[in-house]
Amino acid sequence: MLTLVTGTTGQVGRRFVPRLLAQARPGESVRVLVRDAARGEPFAELGAEVVVGDLRDAEVLGKAVAGVDAVVNVAASFRGVPDEEAWAVNRDAAVELGRAAQAAGVRRFVQVSTGLVYGVGRGRPLTEDDETRPGGAMWGAYPESKAQAERELLALDGMDVRVGRLPFVYGEGDPHLAQSLMWAGNWAATQRLQMGHHADVAQGLLRILHAPGIAGRIYNIADDAPVTAVELHQLNGVDVPEGLYDRTDPDPWLAIMSTERIRRELGYRPVYPSVYAARDAGAL
Repeated sequence: MLTLVTGTTGQVGRRFVPRLLAQARPGESVRVLVRDAARGEPFAELGAEVVVGDLRDAEVLGKAVAGVDAVVNVAASFRGVPDEEAWAVNRDAAVELGRAAQAAGVRRFVQVSTGLVYGVGRGRPLTEDDETRPGGAMWGAYPESKAQAERELLALDGMDVRVGRLPFVYGEGDPHLAQSLMWAGNWAATQRLQMGHHADVAQGLLRILHAPGIAGRIYNIADDAPVTAVELHQLNGVDVPEGLYDRTDPDPWLAIMSTERIRRELGYRPVYPSVYAARDAGAL
């Protein structure tokens, strides 16, 4: 089994690929797509095959998917990029990758998505059967572009497509936890953020990749304990702005996801059930 992984130099991809390689069985191998050959060298040293090129280049896609059995599309463009780039990478390139994989006879395609596709909360943890209602100014075109990519990929005929929706990912030196204060500083004190450690994101994606008989299924991946804006400041060792306590959380269930499906169907259990467990284990 040959698995192609895109987005390998991003925060998620660079931590996922070594785990994918570490658990590979005899006869299983990994190919990575990178735009810069130098950034592919660490993966080559671990045993991955490296293809150099841009995900948005049709010729490169054909080369990348040739002989591949499975694809894990981690590539994403978000956090401050122009909307045009978000659409180009998150939807257009993802769908073209899916079509190239389909034409090449790839059997399995894992699309890495985001819990932000749900949009507004529903007064309870969000489930995979909830309608996607992406929107809001905070993330630009990122949620809608990811939602449309999901829909178009799942509609491809003859290919086993699965989707993993991620929370706010942190850990192992990832700067995301510190960057969270760019938003949390403007939140209400009780506003919550759904978290997931890189170890658990990788675990969830590996389960989605390898599980038989789940074509067309969508799975939320997250830990067990969303944290408040106050906790985010405390975890970063920063004083809590007084203004937080004067604000009201406009949507207490925004992007708070249920993990019941991935637990029941795929046996997922977070290694780090909370950011505090990761902190105590020295895994931040």
